[in-house]
Amino acid sequence: MSQDRTDELGKPAGGSGADALPPDTVVRRPPRLESRQRPFFALRSEIPAWQSLLLGLVCMAACVGVWWWLTKGEPPERIYSRNILSSPRETVENLGDRGFFRTLLFSTYITLRRVVFGFGLAALVGVPLGILCGSFRRVNAFFSPITIFGRNVPVAALIPLTFAIFGIDERQKIMFMFIACAPFIISDAAGAVAEVRSQYVDTAYTLGASRRQIILKVLVPLALPSVFNSLRVLFGLAFGYIMLVESVQIGGAIGLGGIINTAQSRTSDQSRVVLVLLIIPLVALAIDRVLYWVQRELFPYQYGGSGILHQGVRAILHVWEDFKSLFRLRRSA
Repeated sequence: MSQDRTDELGKPAGGSGADALPPDTVVRRPPRLESRQRPFFALRSEIPAWQSLLLGLVCMAACVGVWWWLTKGEPPERIYSRNILSSPRETVENLGDRGFFRTLLFSTYITLRRVVFGFGLAALVGVPLGILCGSFRRVNAFFSPITIFGRNVPVAALIPLTFAIFGIDERQKIMFMFIACAPFIISDAAGAVAEVRSQYVDTAYTLGASRRQIILKVLVPLALPSVFNSLRVLFGLAFGYIMLVESVQIGGAIGLGGIINTAQSRTSDQSRVVLVLLIIPLVALAIDRVLYWVQRELFPYQYGGSGILHQGVRAILHVWEDFKSLFRLRRSA
């Protein structure tokens, strides 16, 4: 048996170590997995921003193309009639109606205001409760039945209950949003705090930090990026909830959900329904991009922003700490 024969790992079959290899032996190692893959489809690789934008635009163009193909031609030749699905041109033509356009703008404002107030109230209550639940196991055990029930109850079943408790005005819409969103915010905030590594807490205890200081200066800062990201995602979910409650138009100003309900009940033309269904994700997407920019600028060390807002917040906190120190000095003098 030849001594210069090598096995599949590149080592000689008859020996071990570098001394067993003949000088002219070429060791062949298996190629790396990445080199076998096409660069365009490399697994979990980062892509340039222009490619991300371009691919998104291509997807949108493909969807509009399919929509146009399904509704092209005259009514007898169309795959779907106008009563079922309006064409892109028929949908956009509704914007030329000034009366409907003004109603659309006002309804968008009403819907957005309800979402902001209801979701903002849920975040104002849910984030502190979630931090307490993630910091103290007994607090988490106390609120677990509420969060489990709130995350699993069908939200449509809450509509008659909120009408009975809060009436038929704007308060009912806002409180419905609060009840529907708060359990998810509490649960996600508690999970973000619970995921902070115990090494940070142990180090803080070693340095003499109190329990309050550990919560405010260790757990909360480390959990905030995950909490903010969760709020950004849940804000999009809140738009689905507001459409649900606005579809039951009893009292209050008409919103985007009310336009859909009215268009379906009074006419066989679905173009206004399709237009509202396009506006809702566009508004939600615009708000999501703004929140994503805020998220990147607040937490650049995790999301890769320039850190403008992060530096501003740090400057404000430093001024606040200096003010408190000055106040303590004056009291002690």
